[in-house]
Amino acid sequence: QVQLVESGGGSVQAGGSLRLSCAASGNTYSYNYVGWFRQAPGKEREGVAATYIGGGSTYYADSVKGRFTISQDKAKNTVYLQMNSLKPDDTAMYYCAAARLGYYGIWYRPQAYNYWGQGTRVTVSS
Repeated sequence: QVQLVESGGGSVQAGGSLRLSCAASGNTYSYNYVGWFRQAPGKEREGVAATYIGGGSTYYADSVKGRFTISQDKAKNTVYLQMNSLKPDDTAMYYCAAARLGYYGIWYRPQAYNYWGQGTRVTVSS
């Protein structure tokens, strides 16, 4: 089993920054990808960014490219999401998730992930 705990959410004004953290514990060898997802009220959960734990490759949704950066600290089993130039449209509950994926091309699909954190809320005001 894998336990994921997110932190770092909060309320900021448009243009501000936040850094989310996702700390993993348990059987950390059971996954090779960690992704960040978000879900706004009334909308489907969407993939924001993901990283390949083994090699460090990163993937981003078009809506956040150039503004968000995903990174990892292997020693701490922690994945971060640095969010800059935040917009009101970024307001959502943010979740981290982990999975053993055989193909990077499905990183953005929530159904591909079997371990999930409880989420952390991000609110961006205009």
